[in-house]
Formats: sequence, structure tokens, C-alpha cells
Amino acid sequence: MTNPCIICVAITGSVPTKANNPAVPITIQEQIESTHEAFEAGASIAHCHVRDDAGKPTSDPERFARLKEGIETHCHGMIVQLSTGGRSGSGRDRGGMLPLRPDMASLSVGSNNFPTRVYENSPDLVDWLASEMIAHDVMPEIEAFDLSHIVQATRMAQDGRLKAPLYVQFVMNVKNAMPADERILDFYIETLHRFAPDAQWCAAGVGPAQIVVNEWAIAKGGHTRTGLEDNMRLDRDTLAPSNAALVKRAADLCEKYERPVATWQQARDILGLRKVVS
Repeated sequence: MTNPCIICVAITGSVPTKANNPAVPITIQEQIESTHEAFEAGASIAHCHVRDDAGKPTSDPERFARLKEGIETHCHGMIVQLSTGGRSGSGRDRGGMLPLRPDMASLSVGSNNFPTRVYENSPDLVDWLASEMIAHDVMPEIEAFDLSHIVQATRMAQDGRLKAPLYVQFVMNVKNAMPADERILDFYIETLHRFAPDAQWCAAGVGPAQIVVNEWAIAKGGHTRTGLEDNMRLDRDTLAPSNAALVKRAADLCEKYERPVATWQQARDILGLRKVVS
């Protein structure tokens, strides 16, 4: 294979703490520094959450603005993807950062079970978030936790609620949602291409499934996500020392399958994102 692989680094998330792994970046400055290291290791997308002064998840647009500015300053050309996830806020607060016009934002188009609760994404909220992304020229990354989410995203693209071509991420191994199963991944890829032949796809694995899903995605020609949001260990006995270390693991798999790691310029071209002067 010669097609470049985009590596997304999910730097913080809403759940991991320093008690889980001291390398988890919590403050804005820590997140900027960790993202820069991951960028140098090969990541071309930064998937971003922010925390308040107590380290709790928040959707505060001012904090997102400072993080976005820092990444754009210190990681020139890197794609900034802000999270509209439900652990950080509720209702339309989840999209309060979209007027900042990040390159991308995550978008869950349906509800599903999480380990201890329902991850609720009502149709009205999904439509509003999608409309805000169109209004502010933000490319959505569809977070697919279930087969219905793939089908719903393609319907939304067909009727104009989402811009095509789609970029869909299959999220695997969240407890009570989609398992990390290679045959299921193959079916999801086939289903996406049947409904949206021009769509690009990515895959992410949670916990110990991270490296497994990284390898499946890279081997099958897709893109992949890694980072401390999804997994805090290199193996059962070893904490990951940084986001960069997890990115390097994914980059090593790209070399194994003879796929170049996408530069930020290549990633922007692949996804059709706005140009940034080198």
C-alpha cells in the first residue's frame, strides 16, 4: 500500500486523570506540550477536550479557544478537532465552541450505551450540531459507536444535513457498545462504502484494543486514532509515558504495512480541509 495513513491523537478525553497515569495532560499548557510531542511523532489530527480548574470536563469555549490557539501556534498546520461529546456538557453547550471554526469537530449522530450510562444524542441536538458545523465551515468526524450511526450519517449526507464526503470513525471496545471484532469492522467498512462510496474512514480502539484496532485499520487501508484518552498503557504492566509514545506505536505499524504516515499537508488534502500556508 502507498496511501498515507492519517494518525489522530486523542490527547486527554473527559475521563482519564493523573491518578490513572501522570502523563495525562490536564491544563491547557500541558495539552499544548503533549500535542506538540505527538505532532513531532507523526500525528496530524489533534482530538481535543478541555478541563476546568478542578480537572473536570467542560465545554467552555474560552478554554477551547486557548487550546486551539496554542496548537495552531506550536504545531503549524496540524488539524484541530474539538470534541462536542456529551461527557463535557449538555444540550447546545456541547457545540458552544463551534464558532471558533476549528478544522474539525466530533459528531455522534445517535445514542448508545456507555459503561455506566446512556450516551444520549437526541435527533434535535444532532441536527443542530450538524447545522452549526455547516454554518462555521467545520468538518465533522462522525463517531460511530453502532451500526445505526453509520446509516444515519449517510442519510444526513444524502439530504444535506451533512456535507459529503463523510469522514467516519468506528469506535470499538467501549463497554456495552461495539466490540473490538475484526469481522464486525470489515462489515462496518463494507456498509459505509455501500451507502457512501466516497467516504473516508478511521478506527479507534479503547483500552487494550487500541493497538489491535490500530493494526487492523492500517492494514485495511483506513486511518487510525491513538492517544491517552482511549488507552493509558503500552501493555498490561507499563503505563504509556506520553501521547507521543502511542503515536509512535501507530507510526511503526504504518511502516510494517508499507504505508507512509500522512503529513499535515497530506491529511488536509485527503480530507479536503482548508489550506494552511507552510
